[in-house]
Order: sequence, then structure tokens, then C-alpha cells
Amino acid sequence: MSAGRLAGKHAVITGGGAGIGRESALLFAREGAAVAVADLDSKAAEATATEIAAAGGKALAIAVDVADAQSVAAMIVAAESGLGAVDVLFNNAGVMLGGDNGPEDTEQAIWDRTIAVNLTGVFHCCRFGLPALHRAGGGAILNMSSLVAVMGAAVPQLAYTASKGGVLAMTREIAVQYGRQNIRANALLPGPIGTPLTAQLFDTPEKLERRRVHMPLGRFGKAVEVAEVALFLCSDAASYVTGAGWLVDGGIHAAYVTPEDAV
Repeated sequence: MSAGRLAGKHAVITGGGAGIGRESALLFAREGAAVAVADLDSKAAEATATEIAAAGGKALAIAVDVADAQSVAAMIVAAESGLGAVDVLFNNAGVMLGGDNGPEDTEQAIWDRTIAVNLTGVFHCCRFGLPALHRAGGGAILNMSSLVAVMGAAVPQLAYTASKGGVLAMTREIAVQYGRQNIRANALLPGPIGTPLTAQLFDTPEKLERRRVHMPLGRFGKAVEVAEVALFLCSDAASYVTGAGWLVDGGIHAAYVTPEDAV
């Protein structure tokens, strides 16, 4: 796997054991990157890394809790040691917890855990990852935000929405601060994607249909479709793209109603 859009790159992907993170790890490896697959679920990380290795790629699995600063610091050390360098950081790990509602009925523990993983976790990855990017001579950071960073959610999910808005703002700040140090930073803003997480949220045909009718493309996105955009933003093809919030939402942000709604 030496040829490809990420040939010679060394990527760390958090949340790499499932969903968008897993598809991104597999795709990055196919495109030539050596990949550190990091996940709270060590078995899931190992499964992804094993699949990459079986296809001829280079990968290692790392157990990490992005909410814990020392765990993230150890992840970067392990990735640099195992890959030889780190020049791509895809900070993808995140949670959407049950009980995340509005400001009057979201418990403090739900708020705290969501912010700790989704926002502070990205901060930890950037804090400890940036020195590695400096040592590599520069690179790319991609942070996982969400469509709800720029639009209100269809149902109350205050902690999640606030965390993803914070990720987008933090990404812009990093892009401005580090642009002249050969480091780019962008954010991904997916809409509803068919992952195990969304399967839990939309667990009846009625719930699925309620969301689907608001999608101009008429369907949920696929994790691999988000991975393709992640690949672009982490590759040299996006060498003049930084500070951007990249919407991958099937056009939801552009629609007031879809034709199907109006019938």
C-alpha cells in the first residue's frame, strides 16, 4: 500500500474501531498511510488494525480514553514510536448520550461527560498531537464536529450540540494560529450517517422516515462517504484548505423543505 493519496503519511485516528473512524482507517491505509487506530474499545481498534495489516497495510492499535489527558499523551507517544512520525491527526472520537436533552432536563453528569469526550477530548488530541506534527515538519488536523454546529438539532441534544459547536470554533482558532507553521486544521460536519450510533437513535421505521423526508438526497449518508471527504481534507489535495467546516450532510443545510415534504 505504498501508492495513493496519503502515500508516506502517518495518521492517528481516534474512534477508529467503528463507524466513520473505522472506514477512515481502512481508506487511509488503502491510500498509503500508516495508521494508528485508537479507540476506547481496544478490541475494536485491534480488529481494524488487523484488517489493515491483512490487506498489506501498516497499522497499530492503541487503547485511548480521549477524555483523559495522560491517556492521549501516551497515545501520541505510542503512535510516533510505532509509525515513525505523526503528520495526520483525525480527532474523530465522540459520544451522544441518552438523557442529553434541553437545558432544564439534562443532568450535569451527561453534560460533563459529553463535553469531556467531544470537546475536551479534541483539545487533548490537539494539545499533545501538535508537537508531533511540528517534529514531522507539519501536517493536517481534522476534527469531528457536526451539522448541529451550524444548525439547531431536530430534537433537544444540548450537550452534544454545544460540544460540536465548540469543536468548530476551536478548529478555526488552531487553523489561524498554526497556518504559517505548515499545519492545516479543518472540521468535518456530518449530517445523519448510517452508523451503529444512529441505528440506536432511529430504531423504528417511523423515526427513520421522520428524518429521511428532510434530506434532499432522500437517504442517510454512509460512513465511507464521510471517510472520503476526510481523506481529501487530510491529503495534499487540500493543501490550500484550512479553517473550514466541511458539511457532509446530503444537502440538509440547504433545504427548508424537500419536494416530498411539499406534496
